[in-house]
Amino acid sequence: MTSLEGKAKALLELHRPGDPVVLPTVWDAWSANTAVAAGFSGLTLGSHPVADSIGRPDGEGMTFAELLSQVGKVTGAVDVPVSVDIESGYGLEPIQLIDGLVGAGAVGLNIEDTVHSEGKRLRAASEHADFVRGLREAADAAGVHVVVNARTDLFLRADGDDADRVDRAIARLTLAAEAGADVLYPVGRHSDADMRRLTEELPLPVNAIGQPGTPAKDHFAELGVARISFGPFLQAALGAEAGDLLAAWR
Repeated sequence: MTSLEGKAKALLELHRPGDPVVLPTVWDAWSANTAVAAGFSGLTLGSHPVADSIGRPDGEGMTFAELLSQVGKVTGAVDVPVSVDIESGYGLEPIQLIDGLVGAGAVGLNIEDTVHSEGKRLRAASEHADFVRGLREAADAAGVHVVVNARTDLFLRADGDDADRVDRAIARLTLAAEAGADVLYPVGRHSDADMRRLTEELPLPVNAIGQPGTPAKDHFAELGVARISFGPFLQAALGAEAGDLLAAWR
């Protein structure tokens, strides 16, 4: 697989509601090679584990250039589609983000609606949709259908009333879908009832966050999920295991 557009199409085709693709969240060439050797056909780079791996805090504590350096190492090490968490965009314009990602060999992205560089404010729903639209237009201009995973942090932030949070997330992500997203990511832990609502009422495939070490893939499949990623949890689980191994040598 050599063409970036071919990898982008392959990544998009992996998203099947009820038969979710698992995209292990990696942070460097070693973790990427480990995941591919385990049989996975696509990867995502998470901002939190990447930042941890280079000694930076999450929440845009690293620069976009530092992130791209890690992206290039991963795409140079493995020949599978790679998606990248670009947080809220590092204060850059969509064309800068797309050009950087495509130049580094990535074919997908996550875009958050928490603006880290502006006091961690939440983008308005229409503002987030406009940013998604800009990313889609920039990707079209680059000639690569970069798979845009539009994320909302409403659940993580616990913004507003619990009673209508699912409604507000659906409305917000539906606008992102209309603006050109390919996947929708209501990040957080959800009850089965809420997850079913999200997968049934949202117009595009839905990404869920999984916890390594729990046999949850089949459960997510039953709920209609199309994509599973791990956020910082794979790195954390490996760190805990490494701590146990090292403890015996103290």
